[in-house]
Amino acid sequence: MQLSNVIPPRFRPTGHQPSVLTRWHVGNRQIAQIVSLAVVAVVLLPVVYLVTGALSAGQEGINYVLRTRTLLIIANSVALMLASTFCATVIGVPFAWLTGRCDLPWRRIWLVLGLAAMVMPSYLTAVTYSEAFGPKGILQSLLEPFGVDRLPGIKGFVGATLTVTFVTFPYIVLPVRAAILRCDRSLEEAGQSLGLNRRQVFRQVILPQLRPAISAGMLMTALYSLSDFGAVAVMHFNAFTRAIFIQTESYRMDKASVLALLLIVMTLFLLILQARLHQPGRNYRIGTGAARHLETVSLGRWKYPSLFFCFIVIFIGVVIPVLILFKWLFGHTLTNPIQVSMSELMRNTAGVSAVSAIVVTIAAFPLALLAIRASTRFNRTLVNLAYTGNVLPGIVIALALVYFASRNALSLYQTLPLLIIAYAIRYLPYSIGATESAFSQINPRFEEAARSLGLSAWAALAKITLPLASGGILAGLALVFLNVMKELPMTLILRPIGFRTFAVRIWSAYDEAFLSSIALPGLALILVSVCALAIILRREKAVN
Repeated sequence: MQLSNVIPPRFRPTGHQPSVLTRWHVGNRQIAQIVSLAVVAVVLLPVVYLVTGALSAGQEGINYVLRTRTLLIIANSVALMLASTFCATVIGVPFAWLTGRCDLPWRRIWLVLGLAAMVMPSYLTAVTYSEAFGPKGILQSLLEPFGVDRLPGIKGFVGATLTVTFVTFPYIVLPVRAAILRCDRSLEEAGQSLGLNRRQVFRQVILPQLRPAISAGMLMTALYSLSDFGAVAVMHFNAFTRAIFIQTESYRMDKASVLALLLIVMTLFLLILQARLHQPGRNYRIGTGAARHLETVSLGRWKYPSLFFCFIVIFIGVVIPVLILFKWLFGHTLTNPIQVSMSELMRNTAGVSAVSAIVVTIAAFPLALLAIRASTRFNRTLVNLAYTGNVLPGIVIALALVYFASRNALSLYQTLPLLIIAYAIRYLPYSIGATESAFSQINPRFEEAARSLGLSAWAALAKITLPLASGGILAGLALVFLNVMKELPMTLILRPIGFRTFAVRIWSAYDEAFLSSIALPGLALILVSVCALAIILRREKAVN
């Protein structure tokens, strides 16, 4: 399974042969469409209630938007997005080049360790950075013999930018490294034959081929920085997500809805801007020549500076958080008097993650099936609407469901079903993308052969299509499981009273300043995530 298999095909041929599902009985197609309509209705529920809540604010909501404090929140969010995206790009592009194209020693190990930063929750990274780089942190104690009594505070913009940068730079590495490995070697040879040196070839030939991948990674980083809650909350930086959470805790739902809509508008603006800049007719050519092995670039005298660069990136992004957790684990700090057993945390976290992943996979199945096997305009619209959850930050979804449950379904408020619905809305696109990609790689003639042997449409689907697509479906399930496991804002707002997961335990221990209670659940989260990432990368290598 390749990492690219979780991304749905963006463009599809319009002249493909009619597939099996298009010839199904009308009733069978209607069943899939009815289920898909129900799923899409649930996905669109947050948007409807956010608009309703914002409109209920009336003129007061407009005045709230124009307040200096609200404008400052917008400016803070934009500044964090621009700074973290720039820093992540400056780190991610060289890291991708070194681990993908150069003769860097142990580059596979550097790659796995670098990508491990991506699977660490931002709130956990932010807590450890506060301990390491704070005014009286570990760095200050190391500098004390040199006369440094107190470092500047890390909380605020600097801390939030540092955290988001090192959590998101792998979002740049993944697409850029994939583009590097697909570059057309013949173009480089053509540039060299025209007298270009190695630097000129990189700047004039290779870099233009990487620009679409760089822009895609920058978009993912920018969207993450806008929607992240953990880093800005721990670092006390007044961005959108933290402001929404504060308003929700104060039961000022109208103001929280106004802020949430502003956040959605900013997210949509980024997506529209990316779509305008990344037009199909202006894409740079990647890998269209003959299949050629790329030449490994010799680092020469830059080998040791490159090793030092990779070491610093891994040390700040991965090693420091892990070392801080071990320090708390074996240190002599105060222990939280309210102890929760690891078995209960594991049971709650794994249980709700597994149930959510199964629910999301089932909900995604009819949508992916309609998109590939009955690709009409109506069905494609349903699938596009289902991707709305990918635009909505988790805290926005939680806010909308609180608004809905408190007014229309009070019995659902602070129950596991409502929490699972929130997870499903947020992470449904992950499963749709993986399942749709798997279905797109299966020749419909296999199903036609099964039908010609007397199997019904549903039987052919169960005996032929599902086994062939199982790898992609399981990949989507695993992605949903891992993301639900470390999800924080939706869990904090919607969880039943007394229900604790690893994420909730880490947050409550930090909030109550019992840092030693963070170590075990934090290390457990990292261990599971890194093992899953290593398995995915190993399978990707086997396929390639």
